[in-house]
Parts: sequence; structure tokens; C-alpha cells
Amino acid sequence: MKFVSKSLFAAVAVAVAALSTSAQAGTATANFQVTATVSSTCVVSATNVAFGTINPAATGTGTATGTISSTCTKSTPYTLNINAGSGTFASRTMTGATSGNTDKLAYNLYTANTYATVFGDGTGSTGNVSLTGTGAAQTTTVYGQLSLNQYITPDTYADNLTVTLSY
Repeated sequence: MKFVSKSLFAAVAVAVAALSTSAQAGTATANFQVTATVSSTCVVSATNVAFGTINPAATGTGTATGTISSTCTKSTPYTLNINAGSGTFASRTMTGATSGNTDKLAYNLYTANTYATVFGDGTGSTGNVSLTGTGAAQTTTVYGQLSLNQYITPDTYADNLTVTLSY
């Protein structure tokens, strides 16, 4: 019996050793990279500048604000410009909604609440806003101002403007 168990034990040990060495015949490795290129990109949106109801008998100026929201990839320099709309940069105007109303409501937009620099395209005496992308939304305030005592036809007046983000 001793002879059989010693022989059996030896056979099992040889079989296990053979299996172990054949399962680990060797290893090999390789290095590789994961790559991607991120391009500069931006998106822009804007809210309306709404003056509300204007009383022509009032004196002084009316003000209102809107916002431009811009998001650009990090470190991307960009500029915000606003066109002149239906008027000129020196004299932006809103037109009446009623057919046949040829009156214009004068107003302008500015880069700051000091109302000194007209928000335009950077030409002439207009200014624009230059920023650098952070990867998060950045908000720029648009400051609107108009003279209150404009005795024109009662109507709803509007002007359609375009903000352009250049990068």
C-alpha cells in the first residue's frame, strides 16, 4: 500500500508541475496611447433688452439690460460684437409693429452702465467686448438707454439685432 500511495503522490506531483509550467509559458507587453484633439469652439446666446412701457411725458432716460452668454473652450480668445440693427451705431432705432407706422423710437446699447461706449463692432467710436474662454459660460451685460420724451405713435416698437462671437 505504501508503494501505491508513494507512486500515486509522485504521479500527481509531476502532473501538477507539468500543468503549471505549460500555463505560464511566458509574457509579453506593449505600450499604446489614447489620443484626442480638442478644437477651439464657442457658443453664444442672448436675452432681450426690454424697456417696458415708455411714458413720453416723462423726462430723462429709460434704461434696461440684457445679457449675452458665451462659452468657449479654455484659453480661446474671442470678441463679442453687436450689429447696428435697423439704424446706425450713432442712432439705433426701433420700428413700430403696426402697418403704416413709420415712426422710429431712438435708443442705443452700451458696453457698461456708464453709457459712454456704444456696443458695436469696434469700428469708429463703438466698442466691443473681448474675453478669453474658461470652458464655462461667461455673462456679458448689455446696457440699453433711451430718451423717455419721444412723442411718437403709440405702438409696440422693436429692433432685431445680431450678436457675433468671433474667435
